Amino acid sequence: MTLAHLTTPLLGLVATTVVGRLGDAAMLGGVALGAVVFDFLFWGFGFLRMGTVGLAAQAVGRRDGVEERAVLARAVLLALACGAVLVALQWPIGVLALKMAGASPAVDAAVGAYYGVRIWAAPMSLANYALLGWFTGIGRTGHALALQAGINALNIGLCILFVLGLGRGVAGAAEAAVWAEGAGMAAGLLLCARLLRFRLDVPRAVVLNRARIVEMMALNRDIMIRTAALLGAFAFFAAQGARAGDVTLAANALLNTMVLLSVYFLDGFATAAEQLCGAAAGARDRAAFSTALRLVLLWGYGFAVPAVAVFLLAGPAILGLMSTNAEVVAEAIAYLPFAALLPLAGVAAYAYDGIYVGALWSRDMRNLMLAALAVYLLAWAGLRPFGNAGLWTALLIFLVARGLFQALRLPALVRRTFRTA
Repeated sequence: MTLAHLTTPLLGLVATTVVGRLGDAAMLGGVALGAVVFDFLFWGFGFLRMGTVGLAAQAVGRRDGVEERAVLARAVLLALACGAVLVALQWPIGVLALKMAGASPAVDAAVGAYYGVRIWAAPMSLANYALLGWFTGIGRTGHALALQAGINALNIGLCILFVLGLGRGVAGAAEAAVWAEGAGMAAGLLLCARLLRFRLDVPRAVVLNRARIVEMMALNRDIMIRTAALLGAFAFFAAQGARAGDVTLAANALLNTMVLLSVYFLDGFATAAEQLCGAAAGARDRAAFSTALRLVLLWGYGFAVPAVAVFLLAGPAILGLMSTNAEVVAEAIAYLPFAALLPLAGVAAYAYDGIYVGALWSRDMRNLMLAALAVYLLAWAGLRPFGNAGLWTALLIFLVARGLFQALRLPALVRRTFRTA
């Protein structure tokens, strides 16, 4: 699953790099803000993946095959419904997004071109979240890897073709995403059908079981609030960069895109924790749960430390390849030390997210995320006189606070969950 997650930021990396090769700071900023808009919209429905992982993994731990299949049906139906709502509300969502961004007219125009196309991928993107969550939850990580890698590989190829080959600019990058998500959903459903031997033998009464639906909705509500708070923090970061000017916005976009490769690598470890800890919690196996917890933290820190060194040493060269705008690259290099620390600051935050999701501790994860968000905003208010350096420092404090709060709460939750083991 780490490999599957690693392919995801390559989409943003390729889109940013391809548009960056055009040498227009406004277009690059527009792609960056457009990506933030869809991060908020689509990742705001991250419960469709995260919640499905936890529910499916716990069904596996209980050896409940019927419920495993029912989780899939509920998740896909909910995903398609949510996607249809986003498409129906695209105009007010788009107006609100541009108003909150507060960027220059040139950047707003680029964001609008990107948004107007990519919004049509909503039902397919959310369905793919549900499919990835289910494959991961039942331990079919090879299927999840194949689906995610296939979507992203197609997106990368089409992005290069549409933007550089056909000259379609920002809209071409969005078109690539729509085609890739549609192909991914079709392939994912086919994988499910083959895995289930083309029989979804789940009684309607089981799929519509009131108690299970209430459990799923409560879990999804908490994860959605948590994810909205997380994305709100990053959207706030992007908006503050936009208010500092097109060059700072573009520089922050380059840095974020570069370090997201490592952040998604960490998120891959967290996804493994979701499945392992979920199955252990479902089986009430405290020893297996503790082992998974230690491993995900060990591997996370083992990856993050060398990642920081790589970004510090190779970062200037990487940034130079990502954009031909010398002013943007120089601005990005000035703040590289802050961005390079993101993987290390985020290890515990992402690891405990996976552990909490797998164990279905969604309410606690929601509350602790909101507390960390409050710390972030307070830190930014205090560091605001330091400009972009203060903004980056506040973001690092936010990541550290997330991990620390969850680590302090963990012992009580473990005792509660495994008291009958």
